[in-house]
Amino acid sequence: MSSSGLITQNFKFMTKDNKQQKLSDSTESAIDYSTCYRHYGINALSLFDGMSCGQLALQKAGLKVNNYFASEIDEKAIFITQKNFPNTKQIGNVTELKGSDLPKIDLLFGGSPCQSFSSFGNGKGFDGKSGLFWEFVRVLNEVKPRYFLLENVVMKKEWEDIITEALGVEPIRINSNLFSAHNRPRIYWTNIPLNELPKENKTVVYDILQTPMFHNNYPNWLLGKFGNKTRLEQLWYADGKASCLTSNMHKGQKSTFTKDRDENIHRLTVVECERLQTVPDKYTEGVSNTDRYKMLGNGWTVNVIAHIFGGLM
Repeated sequence: MSSSGLITQNFKFMTKDNKQQKLSDSTESAIDYSTCYRHYGINALSLFDGMSCGQLALQKAGLKVNNYFASEIDEKAIFITQKNFPNTKQIGNVTELKGSDLPKIDLLFGGSPCQSFSSFGNGKGFDGKSGLFWEFVRVLNEVKPRYFLLENVVMKKEWEDIITEALGVEPIRINSNLFSAHNRPRIYWTNIPLNELPKENKTVVYDILQTPMFHNNYPNWLLGKFGNKTRLEQLWYADGKASCLTSNMHKGQKSTFTKDRDENIHRLTVVECERLQTVPDKYTEGVSNTDRYKMLGNGWTVNVIAHIFGGLM
């Protein structure tokens, strides 16, 4: 590996009590990191790892991983991760994680809980479960990775601004519909150089269906009104993009359904939801369909994350 110029790493991170820390104040010799990562591999740390969509994205991006450390507490999600990536090093609850117990981390990423930030959540912001964001900041300060990525939902500007100030990088908005047949607007904070985003993705729901069987046997709740329209009227058409998948899909919410132009409906199967999230078919197989729907609703669109990680190549 040879030196290839200078990079100034001067990203500022804030702690929960607003005490400012800098990852580094010095200009240091830079290595050709893309060559290094591609040939020698990286140590990756994933917080709130879920079913390890981050690991799928690293694989798709072509990055060699020497060690993948995953912080997760959901037993079903851990089972799916270990089934697909048995070498994953599970390290438990993020609140009990100590950066000093880990080797040098090259890449830290995670999607901290969104429930209190989401417009469909309880609106508590940092005072709710979404306050676990500060654990991401704490670990970021402790392990001092070369690169990091945080993902979360579209939220109130005041909360977004707090995260932006804490991480010291400007947010990037990406909708999964640029990479799949799925509408999923999300915010990403990262210091990874971002490659140009695709202009469009022409994949529609019809393209990912296993068996395009539609019917007009509507459940009663779908005919009920939500606002000024029935839920049936609000369903997205299968010749376009799907609605954003949620963690409550197992309850038969409208995000689980699509319809044709004759107003016939189709409930998305688990595999079809995997395809919307650009996860391999049957990746989540091995637990109940209820748990599979939950994981996919909580998960990442793999191709979006792979595109971001592509900036490391």
